[in-house]
Amino acid sequence: MTVPRNVVWFEVLLYLSLMLDTLSVAFAERTPNAQMTESMIMVATLMAAGLILLLVYFVWLAARRRKNWPRWALAAALVLSVISLVQIVGERGVGFDSGIEIVSCALTAAGLYFSFTGDAVGWFNT
Repeated sequence: MTVPRNVVWFEVLLYLSLMLDTLSVAFAERTPNAQMTESMIMVATLMAAGLILLLVYFVWLAARRRKNWPRWALAAALVLSVISLVQIVGERGVGFDSGIEIVSCALTAAGLYFSFTGDAVGWFNT
């Protein structure tokens, strides 16, 4: 069976977004200080990596296994990311790291848009 074009766009854009998130985690500040010990930084990094792997699995489930619920989980994750991003930009302003997150959120939003429109409408099973 041929994968619809909008589903391919969904998959590509979400994977690009997750690749940006991976780069963001890889180049994050890891200098221990009074608020963040070395072990706390390690746990936060491992949790971020685990979450990224879980989201990659969700994209795969939606695009390749035609599951509907992972799209909704990805949409919920996007809403939480946007809320977090608004708080960070409100506190610190737009910097390089928040700029990467803005692009990542935009890619995710565009990918999710494709998954709910066009030839993708009948692709996903409930």
